[in-house]
Amino acid sequence: MNLHLLLAHAGTHRPVLPEGVPLASVVREPNPRLAIEPEHLFSWGSDPNDLARQRWGVIAPEGARGDRLLERVKPLCDRRGAQQGAPPRVYRVAPEMDAIASEAWRKKVLRPASVPLYEQPRYLLILGDGHEVSLELQRHLATDSFVGRLAFAEEDDYRAYAEKVIAWEERPTAESRARALFFTAHDGSAATQIGHTALVSPSVKACRDEQQLGYFPAREVVEVGSPTAWSLAALLRAAAEPSPSALFTLSHGLGPPEAGWKDAASQRQLQGAMSLGGELLEPRYVRQGRFLPGGFWLYFACFGAATPRESAFYPWLHRLQQEGEFGALDRLQLARPLEGRTFFAALPQAALANPEGPLAVVGHVDLAWTYSFLELTGVNHASRFFSALGEAVQGRRAGVALHALSNHMVQVALEILTRHQNEESAAAQGAAPPAEALHRAHLWMTHHDLAGYVLLGDPAATLPLTPQKPVRNPTPGEVFGPGGVFGAPREAAAPPARPGPTPEEMEAVVLQKLGGEEAPRLLAERHGLSLAELQRWEDAYRAAGREALRQLKRGG
Repeated sequence: MNLHLLLAHAGTHRPVLPEGVPLASVVREPNPRLAIEPEHLFSWGSDPNDLARQRWGVIAPEGARGDRLLERVKPLCDRRGAQQGAPPRVYRVAPEMDAIASEAWRKKVLRPASVPLYEQPRYLLILGDGHEVSLELQRHLATDSFVGRLAFAEEDDYRAYAEKVIAWEERPTAESRARALFFTAHDGSAATQIGHTALVSPSVKACRDEQQLGYFPAREVVEVGSPTAWSLAALLRAAAEPSPSALFTLSHGLGPPEAGWKDAASQRQLQGAMSLGGELLEPRYVRQGRFLPGGFWLYFACFGAATPRESAFYPWLHRLQQEGEFGALDRLQLARPLEGRTFFAALPQAALANPEGPLAVVGHVDLAWTYSFLELTGVNHASRFFSALGEAVQGRRAGVALHALSNHMVQVALEILTRHQNEESAAAQGAAPPAEALHRAHLWMTHHDLAGYVLLGDPAATLPLTPQKPVRNPTPGEVFGPGGVFGAPREAAAPPARPGPTPEEMEAVVLQKLGGEEAPRLLAERHGLSLAELQRWEDAYRAAGREALRQLKRGG
C-alpha cells in the first residue's frame, strides 16, 4: 500500500498522483523541523469551554488594515469580553513571521512572565490572510492554544460572520443533540476508496456503537450516500437541513489544471474546492442558502483550508525526483501560489460568510495524505478524526474539537524528539544507532500530515444547542413517604443555618485578592462570593486600614 494524495486536477478531476508514493521513499528522510515542544494548556484542570478561566483574545495585522478588521469584529469582541468578565486582549503582528520569529513573539508578547497566567488568553482569533498574519504563527500557537482564523476576501464578511456567531448564541435552536454527518466522494480513485474503507466506514460504525452506549450524544449518525449512490445534490440536501450538525467530508481537493492555472484569481477562487469526480462543490454553492447552518465542518482534502507558500513535503518529493524515484513533482509544483504567498481557500471562506452557513471549518493547509489515518503497517487511526467530530457534537467549542485532532500531532512530535535524542546519545557513546528507520518514516509522515489541519472561524464557537435539563432523581421521601409511591413526600427539615465567615477569614480572602495571585472571579467563586461582595470586603478593609493609619499618625 502506497501513500495516497487527496488532490485532483481541475477540469479533468483525475487524481494528480493516482499511483501514490511508496512509504519506503521516506525512510532516508532526515529528522523534520518540528513545532515547539508543547506546553500544557493553562487552567488544565478547568473546563476548557469556560472563557472566564481560559480567556479569549484577537490577533490582527499591523496598520490600517488591522484597524479595519478589528472594527468589523468589535461586536464579537464585546460579547466575548462580557462572557469572560474582562476585555479581550488585542495583539498586533508584523507580516510574514517565520517559525523562529513566531516562537519569539509567543514567548515575549503572548506568554510573558509579567502577565498573570489567568489573564493570558488560550482562545485566539486571528484576522487576515496568510501574507498578513503568517500560517507559521497560527500553526505554532496551536500547540498550546485554541486558535482559529478569519480570512475573507471582502472586509464586510468579517462583520457578517461576527453577527452570525452572536445571533446563534443569542437564539440557539430548541434541539439539545446534534446530527453527525459523513460523506465520501466515491470518485473511483484509490485515495477515496482507501479513505472510505479505512476512515469513514469505521468512524460511522464507532459513532453509532458509542451512541448506543450513551458515549456519543448525537441525535443521529448519518452516512450521506453510498459507494454506488452518492452525489453533490445529496450532500447539499443533507447540509440544508436546519438541525445543528457536525459534518465530515472526504474527497480530493481541486488542484491546478494539467496545464496550470491561467491566473492567480482563478487559483485563489478554485484551488482546494471539493472535487466529486465530474462535479465540483465550489464557493457559489455554499455562499447563499442553507449549508450546514450554525454547524461544524471537518473537510478532508488537499488545500481544503489554504495553500502554503511552500509545502512541507516539497523538499522530500524533490529529493525523490533527483534520485529517479518520483516523476510527478512538476504536477504538484503547479499548485504553488502564483502570487508567491500563502492564501486561504475560497470554499470555506464562502461557507463562513454565509449567514446560514457553518460557524467553523477545519481543513488542511497542505497536501493531505491517507497516512494521517492509516499507516503502511495497517494501523488504523480513524479515531483521530471522529473524536474531533465528537467534541463538536457534545457542544465543545470549535478550538477544543481541533485540539482533539492536533493533540495526536503533538504526541508524535514528542516521540520523534525522544528517538532523535536516543540516536544522538548513541552516537556520542560510539554505539550503533537504533535500527528504526521505517518507524521514523511513519512518524515523519504522520507529524507533517496532522500538522496541516487548522481551524477557520472563531475557536470559541459552539453548535447552537439548548442544554438538556437535568433529570432530578426522586428523594426517598418522595418515593416512600405519604403521597409518593406510598404517599405524599415528607416535608424536609430546614438545613441548619451556615455561620458567616469570621473577620480573620474575610481578611485572608482580601489579602489573597490584593496579592493578585488568582483572578478575582475565580477567587470569589472558590469562596462562594459574588464579585461585588468581594469588592465590598476589599473596600471596607482599605477604609479601615486608612483610618487606623490616620489614628496612628495623630497619636504619634
